[in-house]
Amino acid sequence: MMYSPRYRLLPTTEQREAMDWQRNTVRQLYNHALNEFAQIPEDAGTLRQRVWMVRDTLPAMKEWWTDLKQVYSTVLQKAVERIRDNIQNLGKLKAKGYDVGSLNWKKPREYRSFTYRQSGFELDKKSGPTGRGLLTLKKLKGETREIPIRLHRDLPDHEQIKEVTLKKEPTGAWYVSFCIKTKEPEKPDAEGIDAENTVGLDLGVLHFIHDSDGRSIGRLDLSADRERLEREQRSLSRKEYESNNWERQRRRVAEIHARMSNMKRDYKHKLAHFYTTEYDAVIVENLNVKGMLESQENARNKAEVGWRDFITILEHHGDKNGCHVVSVNPRGTTKECASCGMETRKPLWVREHSCPTCGFELDRDWNAALNVLSRGLSKLGVVHSEETSVETATAVSTDGGEYSSIVVDASRVTEAGSPALKEATRSVAE
Repeated sequence: MMYSPRYRLLPTTEQREAMDWQRNTVRQLYNHALNEFAQIPEDAGTLRQRVWMVRDTLPAMKEWWTDLKQVYSTVLQKAVERIRDNIQNLGKLKAKGYDVGSLNWKKPREYRSFTYRQSGFELDKKSGPTGRGLLTLKKLKGETREIPIRLHRDLPDHEQIKEVTLKKEPTGAWYVSFCIKTKEPEKPDAEGIDAENTVGLDLGVLHFIHDSDGRSIGRLDLSADRERLEREQRSLSRKEYESNNWERQRRRVAEIHARMSNMKRDYKHKLAHFYTTEYDAVIVENLNVKGMLESQENARNKAEVGWRDFITILEHHGDKNGCHVVSVNPRGTTKECASCGMETRKPLWVREHSCPTCGFELDRDWNAALNVLSRGLSKLGVVHSEETSVETATAVSTDGGEYSSIVVDASRVTEAGSPALKEATRSVAE
C-alpha cells in the first residue's frame, strides 16, 4: 500500500527564502503550462499525451526562461503533470454529481507545494541530535541545501522513497511528505473470524462513538479554541486587506485553524488505530454526511464532528493493520430493537431504548451499535450465533446494571492504542 508519512521541517531564514523562490517559480511554470495545454485541441491525443506534449517543451523553455535551470528537472516535470492529476480529480467529482468548472491559474497563496520524484533528494537520519535528521535537496538556491527535519517517528519498512513533497502551510510552517510503498498485511479470512473479535460503531453528535462492547467515547471539547478563533477573526476583519498587520493577524487565525485540525485528526487516528488493532473486523455506519449537513438542525456540530473523515481514516488503518472495515446502511439502526427486531419510533431527545414488545431496555446508541454489528456480520459473512445480538455482545458489568456502558471522555485518549479506551473510569451513561 502507498503511505505518505509527514514530518516537520526546520529551515533557516535563508532556506525558507530559497524554498519560497522555488515554490513560486514552479507555480509560474504551472500557470504557463496550463495556458499551453489549453491551446492543444482535444483530438490531438489522450489527456496524458497532451500533457506530455507540454512537458516535452521544458528543455527548449529553459533557453529563454533561465530561472528554470535552477530548479531540479523532476520538480519541473511533476509540476506540468499536475495538470493531468487535477483534471482527473475534477472528472471524479463530476462523476459523483458535483458541478465542476475548469482549471484556473494559481495565485501565490494557492500554490503551496512542489515535489521531487525518485531523485534529487537524500534523507540522512543519523545526523543531528536524537529525533532530528537532514534532508538534502538538489538545486536549491543558496549555499546550505541540508534542511533539518524533525523525525518524530521512524519511517515504516520500505524499499525506496518514490516522491518527496514539500509544502508550506498557511501558518508559514514547512512540512515534508515521503511517498513510500509498504507491504500490506493480509486480512484474516472472513470465515475464520470469531464474532467476539468484531465490533460495531454507532457515530453520533452527543457521543462521538458508542460501540457494541459498551464503550461511549466523547467528543473533543474545542469550545475554548472556537472562542479564540472568533476573537481573532473579528480582529482580522478590521485590518486593511494585505497590509503587514493583516498578514500577521491572518497567520494567527491560520495557527488556530491548524491547531484545531491537528487535534481532531490526531484524535481520529488514535481511535482508528485502537479499533483496527484490537479487533479483526470493525463495522461502521455508511452515513450520508452530505445530506445530513444540508439539513437545518445542528449543522455546525455535524460538520465539526467529521464522520466521513473518520470513516476514511478507519479504512486506511484497516488496510495498514490487516483489519476488515465494513460499512453498512444506517437506516433503522436506532429504531430497531437489538433483541427482537421490532421498530420503535422515538424522538431524538429520548436517549434510552425501551422495546414495547419484548421489554428490552438499553442505551439508545448502544442498541444502534448492536444493530450495526449484526448487519456487518451478515454482510461480511461471519458465522455467528443465531441468537440475539445482545446475547452475542460483550456485556460490561457496572454499578448501573448488566447493560451499562463505559463512558470514555475524549481527554482520556492520550496515545495510539491507549489502555484508556479499555480501562476507563466506569460510570453510568446519562
